[in-house]
Amino acid sequence: MTRLSIKGHEFIAAPIRDSFHRRAVMFQNNILRTLRKLDLTEDDVDIPLERVAMKKAPASASWYFEGYHLYYSYQAGAKFVDNLFVVSKVIELEVNALMHGKKTITEFIHEFSEDKDIEAQRKKAREILGVEPDSLDLDLINKKYKTLAKEFHPDTSTGDAEKFKAINRAHKILKRELQ
Repeated sequence: MTRLSIKGHEFIAAPIRDSFHRRAVMFQNNILRTLRKLDLTEDDVDIPLERVAMKKAPASASWYFEGYHLYYSYQAGAKFVDNLFVVSKVIELEVNALMHGKKTITEFIHEFSEDKDIEAQRKKAREILGVEPDSLDLDLINKKYKTLAKEFHPDTSTGDAEKFKAINRAHKILKRELQ
C-alpha cells in the first residue's frame, strides 16, 4: 500500500486489482455524495468516466460552488480508477475540513478554483518549459524552469521580459497541479 500526501492530507492508496469500472462508478458516486454536503446537485458536478477504467488516464471532477468553477484532477496513478480514487479522497477530505470549520469557504474555493481551460493551459505550460506532455516530475519541471528563467531573465543580455513572464506563468500552473 502506498501512502500519499496531497494538498496537506495523508492517506493510503490501496491498489485496485479488479472490478475497475464498478469501482470507478463507486468513486464517482462518492464524489457526488460528498459534494451534496455543500448542497450541490448532480447537475452542478461533472465527473467524466473513462470507458476502460483500467487504462492509464487522468481523472478529474469539476463543479460550481458559490459562483466559482472548481476543478481537481490527478494523473500520477497507474490506472484511471486509481486516479479517480485520489480525486474522490481529496475532495472528501477538503469538504470535511470545510464542514468541520478547519477551512473557510474562501480557502476551499482557493484550493480548487481553476479556469475552465486548465488542461489546455497545462499542456501549453509543459511545451513552454520543454518537458514531455505527460511529465509529472516536479523536480524536472523545476530544473527546466530555473534554466529557462536564468536564460530569459530581463536583466541578462539574452533577456526577454515577455518570455520570462510566460515561463513563470507556466511554472506556476504546473507547480499548482503537482503539489
